[in-house]
Amino acid sequence: MHIVKNIKKQIQENPILLYMKGTPDKPSCGYSARAVEALSLCDVKFAYVNILENEEIRTALPKYANWPTFPQLWVQGELIGGCDIIVKLFESGDLKKILQQCIKVK
Repeated sequence: MHIVKNIKKQIQENPILLYMKGTPDKPSCGYSARAVEALSLCDVKFAYVNILENEEIRTALPKYANWPTFPQLWVQGELIGGCDIIVKLFESGDLKKILQQCIKVK
């Protein structure tokens, strides 16, 4: 249960949070790389958690989120989705709007 509290705290403390494989500078999978690219092109700061460095988070988060894959983008405490959703939102222009609104709320 400790790990779920940790996940909740991370999501609560970071308005824009990406759970990913690797780091933004060195993604460890193509899906994470595409997600980072979309977020970076929106010109906003975001926090990240490298799930490859924490087995507990990698195991517990899919159950907590009811989302089986990584990356996972969380904005204002809500799961936005994975790579395909992030890319679609970016291509439509909605991702930038969602992220900028998050920054204004902050």
